[in-house]
Amino acid sequence: MKAGGGEEDRGGETRGLPKLKNPAKFWKNRRQQNQNCTKENEVDCVEERQQEEKELLEEISRRLIVREEQLFSQDSPSREEDQLQEDFEALKLQIWMAVHNTFNASSSSSSGQLDALRSAVASIQQQEVQDRRWTGCPKDRFPVWRPLKCVSTHNTLLQNIVESRLTKAAEDESSGTDGLSSPVKREVCRMGKRVKEDLLMVVRTVKDCYPPQMDILNVYAGLYHQRFSARLTELAASGLEIDDCSYLLFWVNHYYPHKILKHEDLDGQIKTVCLGSLLLQDDLKRMEEQYLTHKEDKVTLWLSTALKKEEESWLSGKKPELIDSYYFSPLAVDVIQVIDSSLVEFSHVIRDQNKTQRITTHLESFLSSYKKSVEEFVKGSHSNVGSVIKAHLVCEEQFRDYVTSSTGSLSEKQRRCCLDTLSALRDCGCKYFTCPIHRHLKVLYSHLWTSGWLDGSLPVVDSLLDSLSQQLMDLTDLKPACTQSLLCVLHEDVVLQYVKRMMKTRMKSREQQVGGAQRMKEDAQKINDFFKEGGCSESLWLGEALCGVAEVLRLQDPGSVQLEMVSLARTFPDLRLSQQLVRVREEPGLV
Repeated sequence: MKAGGGEEDRGGETRGLPKLKNPAKFWKNRRQQNQNCTKENEVDCVEERQQEEKELLEEISRRLIVREEQLFSQDSPSREEDQLQEDFEALKLQIWMAVHNTFNASSSSSSGQLDALRSAVASIQQQEVQDRRWTGCPKDRFPVWRPLKCVSTHNTLLQNIVESRLTKAAEDESSGTDGLSSPVKREVCRMGKRVKEDLLMVVRTVKDCYPPQMDILNVYAGLYHQRFSARLTELAASGLEIDDCSYLLFWVNHYYPHKILKHEDLDGQIKTVCLGSLLLQDDLKRMEEQYLTHKEDKVTLWLSTALKKEEESWLSGKKPELIDSYYFSPLAVDVIQVIDSSLVEFSHVIRDQNKTQRITTHLESFLSSYKKSVEEFVKGSHSNVGSVIKAHLVCEEQFRDYVTSSTGSLSEKQRRCCLDTLSALRDCGCKYFTCPIHRHLKVLYSHLWTSGWLDGSLPVVDSLLDSLSQQLMDLTDLKPACTQSLLCVLHEDVVLQYVKRMMKTRMKSREQQVGGAQRMKEDAQKINDFFKEGGCSESLWLGEALCGVAEVLRLQDPGSVQLEMVSLARTFPDLRLSQQLVRVREEPGLV
């Protein structure tokens, strides 16, 4: 294509076009006109100047292209070539000034500066198209200033703008970061805030000044990412203290990707996959390992210190604190707070959330040590054992609630191990109270399955429950929820002892078996009513199980007995007395 083709395309439009005014003379005349603006019409003057600046860029860009095509369509370019080159340089200067003021324009309440930026971008596009029009033309008919490469220069200018803004932000001591404890934290925060503010400004205002094909938001996002990443990489290589290390990881793994790139105004518009991480993988792994090692050491120290202080309190003979009329220890609350706060921090600092097990494994170890300490303490003869155990039955309940409700942080293996340890801890505490009760009730159990019990003249179960009620009066300062758990344990133990006593009895007649079965059902109802009144609703199924045992006694046909026992075993597979029931068939005195 000939350079002069543009003249033919535009027809007579090229004739009579005014030449571009000398920029220096133009702005001198404009300043003179501005001096004539009074305070009364100052706003009108500003808007007029902004409109003229808009027209200056886009319109003058078009006119220069027309002049260029007109000039180089001649057989030998005239002396105007030098002037035209100067005019192109003046135009570029004005374009770059408008682009350089991008963020000033975005923060202005007036739309005039944004219009100037929009006009500058239109000029860049015009010149980029004109660069392509000259491609392939002979060098002797080629303007020396072509190609202008406005888009390339524009992108380089944006890079300089971004670097300048982040450098100034890092040094800005008036940015409200005084609350941060170190220079590194303040610098990272200042730069991060600048990235967020500028990207939001681009998507809210600047983006509309550019055509979609320029994808200006992702251009800016890439430049800010590149510069922010370069500075963070320098900081990471400088050997950071652990607090600075964790803060930098917080920005890299949490705040930047989740709070900035996924901000509601930016989410889905920035090509985050193309950006990648702010730090190289080697640097990231090294810093994460530094953080994890330190955090594990801290958690271990905190937990061991908490248990040591608790043990010292036990051994001093001091009773735990009474809260709401029941004994309470802050140990579980403190430990859960340590683990929970560590996990929350972990989730904001470490990318791979599967590594949380490096924190939760210390809870598993702590519970094991805690159980051993309680077991050793119970063996002693301290005067405060009862009150301490009551307080730690409350701790066991709190730990159990935390372990069962924690989702994702504990592996299934860790969860089972923790719950097994807590069950052993609860059994230890319950046995401390139930063993003396069983020793006291042992005499009453011996009256079961006697002739006095069979004919109803000896109210064995009534006496047993009255005695049990008196013994439970010592548990009024145990938390109600823990009391109910203890009652459930007692309920099962009473039923188990009841069946064991039955297993030791030989019945000589059919009448004794039938009468014993009927008495057994009546006792089961009394025992159930007693524990139900105490608030123990979870173990009421034991009454049904005991009635099932009575039905086995009543039956005579061996086949029916076997079917009933299979049914019992399926209905109550976890019941400890199931093992006793299996032996029923082997006891000839019972069936």
